Amino acid sequence: MFSVAAFFARDAVELKGGSTAEYRRSSASGHDVTFFFCPECGMNLWWEPQRMPHLVGVAAGAFGDPDFPMPEQAVWADERHRWLELPEGIVEHARNPVR
Repeated sequence: MFSVAAFFARDAVELKGGSTAEYRRSSASGHDVTFFFCPECGMNLWWEPQRMPHLVGVAAGAFGDPDFPMPEQAVWADERHRWLELPEGIVEHARNPVR
Protein backbone atom coordinates (compact mmCIF):
# COMPACT_ATOMS: atom_id res chain seq x y z
CA MET A 1 0.00 0.00 0.00
CA PHE A 2 2.58 2.60 1.07
CA SER A 3 5.60 3.05 3.26
CA VAL A 4 7.32 5.84 5.13
CA ALA A 5 11.09 6.04 5.25
CA ALA A 6 13.79 8.28 6.62
CA PHE A 7 16.94 8.49 4.52
CA PHE A 8 20.34 8.83 6.13
CA ALA A 9 23.90 9.09 4.86
CA ARG A 10 25.25 5.54 4.61
CA ASP A 11 28.27 6.38 6.76
CA ALA A 12 25.96 7.67 9.54
CA VAL A 13 24.07 4.37 9.88
CA GLU A 14 25.26 1.63 12.18
CA LEU A 15 23.51 -1.73 12.21
CA LYS A 16 23.54 -3.72 15.43
CA GLY A 17 22.37 -7.22 16.33
CA GLY A 18 19.71 -9.45 14.91
CA SER A 19 19.56 -11.35 11.67
CA THR A 20 18.08 -10.10 8.43
CA ALA A 21 17.04 -11.47 5.08
CA GLU A 22 17.18 -9.49 1.87
CA TYR A 23 15.25 -9.13 -1.35
CA ARG A 24 16.55 -7.30 -4.40
CA ARG A 25 14.32 -5.95 -7.16
CA SER A 26 14.44 -3.39 -9.94
CA SER A 27 12.74 -0.03 -9.53
CA ALA A 28 11.08 2.46 -11.84
CA SER A 29 14.38 4.36 -12.10
CA GLY A 30 15.95 1.28 -13.70
CA HIS A 31 18.23 0.73 -10.70
CA ASP A 32 17.94 -2.11 -8.22
CA VAL A 33 16.88 -1.65 -4.60
CA THR A 34 17.83 -4.15 -1.90
CA PHE A 35 15.34 -4.48 0.96
CA PHE A 36 16.39 -5.88 4.32
CA PHE A 37 13.73 -7.41 6.54
CA CYS A 38 13.23 -9.56 9.62
CA PRO A 39 13.26 -13.23 8.53
CA GLU A 40 10.88 -14.14 11.37
CA CYS A 41 8.09 -11.55 11.10
CA GLY A 42 8.75 -10.07 7.65
CA MET A 43 8.96 -6.44 8.85
CA ASN A 44 10.78 -4.22 6.38
CA LEU A 45 13.70 -2.61 8.22
CA TRP A 46 15.81 -0.69 5.73
CA TRP A 47 16.64 -0.52 2.06
CA GLU A 48 19.62 0.40 -0.06
CA PRO A 49 18.79 2.11 -3.36
CA GLN A 50 21.40 1.46 -6.05
CA ARG A 51 20.69 4.85 -7.68
CA MET A 52 21.57 6.62 -4.40
CA PRO A 53 24.45 4.52 -3.00
CA HIS A 54 25.33 7.19 -0.44
CA LEU A 55 21.92 6.79 1.30
CA VAL A 56 20.14 4.15 3.38
CA GLY A 57 16.36 4.27 3.75
CA VAL A 58 15.13 3.21 7.19
CA ALA A 59 11.47 2.27 7.67
CA ALA A 60 9.82 4.83 9.96
CA GLY A 61 8.12 1.94 11.76
CA ALA A 62 11.55 0.83 12.98
CA PHE A 63 11.68 3.89 15.24
CA GLY A 64 9.82 3.70 18.55
CA ASP A 65 9.17 7.44 18.65
CA PRO A 66 5.55 8.68 18.46
CA ASP A 67 6.91 12.17 17.73
CA PHE A 68 8.88 11.00 14.69
CA PRO A 69 8.81 13.87 12.16
CA MET A 70 6.28 13.91 9.33
CA PRO A 71 7.59 12.98 5.87
CA GLU A 72 8.74 15.86 3.66
CA GLN A 73 7.40 14.42 0.42
CA ALA A 74 5.15 11.78 -1.11
CA VAL A 75 6.28 9.94 -4.22
CA TRP A 76 4.04 7.98 -6.58
CA ALA A 77 1.13 10.11 -5.33
CA ASP A 78 -0.85 9.37 -8.51
CA GLU A 79 -0.81 5.67 -7.61
CA ARG A 80 -2.11 5.98 -4.03
CA HIS A 81 -5.49 4.70 -2.98
CA ARG A 82 -8.04 7.48 -3.39
CA TRP A 83 -9.12 7.19 0.26
CA LEU A 84 -5.62 8.08 1.46
CA GLU A 85 -5.40 11.77 2.28
CA LEU A 86 -1.92 13.22 2.57
CA PRO A 87 -1.10 15.77 5.26
CA GLU A 88 -1.50 19.41 4.31
CA GLY A 89 1.68 21.00 3.04
CA ILE A 90 3.45 17.80 2.03
CA VAL A 91 5.21 17.98 -1.35
CA GLU A 92 3.63 15.51 -3.78
CA HIS A 93 5.34 13.90 -6.76
CA ALA A 94 3.09 12.15 -9.26
CA ARG A 95 5.80 9.54 -9.77
CA ASN A 96 9.32 9.05 -8.44
CA PRO A 97 11.40 12.21 -8.93
CA VAL A 98 14.57 10.75 -10.47
CA ARG A 99 17.37 13.29 -10.26
